[in-house]
Amino acid sequence: MTETRTAPTAQEWIAHDPDPASAAELAACSPEELEERFARPLTFGTAGLRGPLRAGPNGMNLAVVMRATWAVAKVLKDRGLGGHEVVVGRDARHGSDEFALATAEVLAAQGFTVRLMFAAVPTPVVAFTVRHAPAVAGIQITASHNPPSDNGFKVYWQDGFPIVPPIDREIEAAMAAAPYADEIPRKPVVPTGVDDVQRYVERAAQVRRSHGSVRIALTPLHGVGGEFALDALARAGFGDVHVVEEQFAPDPDFPTVTFPNPEEPGATDALLRLAAEAIAEVAIALDPDADRCAVGVPTPDGWRMLTGDETGWLLGDYLLTQIDPGPVAAATVVASSVVSSRMLAAIAADHGARHVETLTGFKWLARADQGLPGHTLVYAYEEAIGHCVDPSAVRDKDGISAAVLVCDLVAALKLRGRTVLDALDELARRHGVHTTTARSRRVADLDEAAALMARLRAAPPDRLAGHAVTMTDLSAETGPLRTDAVILAGGDGETSVRVAVRPSGTEPKVKCYIEVRCADVSDLAAARARARRVQDTVLDSLQQYGL
Repeated sequence: MTETRTAPTAQEWIAHDPDPASAAELAACSPEELEERFARPLTFGTAGLRGPLRAGPNGMNLAVVMRATWAVAKVLKDRGLGGHEVVVGRDARHGSDEFALATAEVLAAQGFTVRLMFAAVPTPVVAFTVRHAPAVAGIQITASHNPPSDNGFKVYWQDGFPIVPPIDREIEAAMAAAPYADEIPRKPVVPTGVDDVQRYVERAAQVRRSHGSVRIALTPLHGVGGEFALDALARAGFGDVHVVEEQFAPDPDFPTVTFPNPEEPGATDALLRLAAEAIAEVAIALDPDADRCAVGVPTPDGWRMLTGDETGWLLGDYLLTQIDPGPVAAATVVASSVVSSRMLAAIAADHGARHVETLTGFKWLARADQGLPGHTLVYAYEEAIGHCVDPSAVRDKDGISAAVLVCDLVAALKLRGRTVLDALDELARRHGVHTTTARSRRVADLDEAAALMARLRAAPPDRLAGHAVTMTDLSAETGPLRTDAVILAGGDGETSVRVAVRPSGTEPKVKCYIEVRCADVSDLAAARARARRVQDTVLDSLQQYGL
């Protein structure tokens, strides 16, 4: 094996870049730009490596992908997992095909058996295949819902779990000491995976519990999920599906949206227009790698998208109604993240099930039942429209199986003469009105995000919307919830306020997650209006803290 070195200097990197175009790009950089490109390499965040498509160690390019793959191979071998199978997949972004092939060929040269997916596939396909092949690891080339200029490198470990510390830090250390990229060997790999895709789609269709049909509007937002979702829905008995034609085929430029993220303003406008025109009963938007699912529903005032929390409440409650009460329910786990709504915990308690709160990210949510002998995770979600509805199949968020389950829920409600809005009202009557919203503040870099968090910790607000609040600094925790985040919470018996603030793990942002709960539900419309007023006041208050 080639002797490893310390991290290359800029000139060494340029001399050994396997991509002549990237080498030329770096050679043309000003000294200031070159210094910025080499100041801080990409690191593993909430969902792997992600960065702009550009040359140098803090961008996504062939050299970075090859060094990262070599590092994954080294860590696997150091842990006694050399020579086993690794799954490699990709989405349809710029560079994904080249990066996936390089990943597969580097792994093969390191002695691994490689299952390289024959075409662009949703990220959950890779997670599923790692778990059921079984393989020792999986790598998906994707930047999920990031802008068109980005790409990424997501790593799964045994049983299809996204990696967590210390594995991610071990890979980063190995990357820093990896050989020059042009000295990393590659070995040809023949693509495969047709049977794996079919098995995944068949399993996604099986999350259905009820019967009956609904009319569906669907968009994959120019991503890779369209055909897979249609296939899974058809196998589940949903054949009346209308698609946003101009967004159906994969397109790495995402030409009809400003950001390819169903949560962004305007991203689902075309979907909701189609839903109204087709007289649909539910609208589904997948993000570009189809691991997230957003839901739209008709209302008396027109169509609207549900929040990720609202979908989480509905799916959590729906799945728990399928569980036998008593000992079975007591051994059942549902999970949500520290920045998501508190209502799922109340729903779980109502069903006699166990709720677990985790750090943000499905690498933690997917492990919510670990350390709980005799307990089984059946559902996990986070407010960013991520839902794990079949953990025994996919231990990560999965937009396609979630879409099937959403349509199943709508069909089940329809059979009872009820709607999604009726179901949300029922949950509010049982657990209080909850309203949630989020605000993101873009920052220039990690240093600006750290400075903003430091100012908040040094002088936190003591009142929000007229309610006394106290701060919990999760960076000072010693248990599993230790992270770079603060929680501001308070209120009285009638109204409670909660704000979670954290830097994003995937984008240059600091995010605020606001939840208001009103206990008096004698008049739901009045309670919701009151909660929204409090929520707006909280948002205004946060502005003075730069949030």
